[in-house]
Amino acid sequence: MDKKDIKVSIVVAIYKSEAFLDKLIKSIINQTHKNIEVILVDDGSPDNSGAICDKYTSQDSRIQVLHKKNGGACDARNKGMELVTGEYLSIIDGDDWLEPDYIEYLLGMCVDTDSDMSMCKNIFTTRDRVQVTDDHIEVLTPEEAAVQIIYPKIPIGPWAKLYKTSLIKDNHIDFNVPWSGEGHYFTAMAAQYANHVAMGYRKVYDYRMNNSGSGLTHYNVVMGTNALWNTKNIGEKLVHPTKRLVNAVNYHIWSNYHFILFLITATESKDKYSKEYHECLVKTRTMLPSVLLHSEIGPKGKVRMLLQSLFPIYFAKRELKRSQEALMKDLENPQVD
Repeated sequence: MDKKDIKVSIVVAIYKSEAFLDKLIKSIINQTHKNIEVILVDDGSPDNSGAICDKYTSQDSRIQVLHKKNGGACDARNKGMELVTGEYLSIIDGDDWLEPDYIEYLLGMCVDTDSDMSMCKNIFTTRDRVQVTDDHIEVLTPEEAAVQIIYPKIPIGPWAKLYKTSLIKDNHIDFNVPWSGEGHYFTAMAAQYANHVAMGYRKVYDYRMNNSGSGLTHYNVVMGTNALWNTKNIGEKLVHPTKRLVNAVNYHIWSNYHFILFLITATESKDKYSKEYHECLVKTRTMLPSVLLHSEIGPKGKVRMLLQSLFPIYFAKRELKRSQEALMKDLENPQVD
């Protein structure tokens, strides 16, 4: 079959995305690969997102909209994936957008290397608009691909990746897990079940960092505790629990404890989450020797890990200050709208 004849399904969970939807949907329907079906899942959004989605269905027959009661991003993605009829599928966030050859690039990698899954090593963000100059394709074993995802050594979300639909459905991979870290779980499991995974270096996905209403900027401690749960869940469900994968999971668990400390600091909720706060302080230090010894992190990274475990609150406050300053700069002078 010619690549252009392969149908690719694009699933987008949408909630309070009205400010970004036109840019997103136009970037999808203008893909260089034309044989697509677009499944927009309006997750009970209280703004005009649903109406904007409906507008595009009348303009492009490839688009369908599912309006549903609010149930969160995980439920919305699951409902969207139930409607997929394409041979391949991709998951997109409702406030991001795509380069014109997003599907063509990812599909080409899958087909040319006979891979069940493809992914991008790099992405554009609203803070980084520079394309890589040296693109090449690597074919990774399931273990190597999962290692790349779990640490992570690539962008962590379910997006910027293409999955063979049969890979997802035959192995019952879905988002029936708590929100936050759900994409990490989804991609880590998909990679492990794949025959192999193609990875390219070009940037074809655009990740928005200037949405003041996103989880990236709207801090919530549950976001951290759920992410920790999902990382532990990956560890409990490793398809082939090799030493490399176990070490990758342990590193990410250690990192999750620091993330929870950051969120407690950011929300000034030490008293409310005193149990979690003290558990994080203990775990970041007791896990450190093993994580330092076994993690695939360079010397500079390991020095940072040591200092971060010795002075966790200082690092949390410093990271919070940097994040707030970066967001303010984004909102005052965004590189893209």
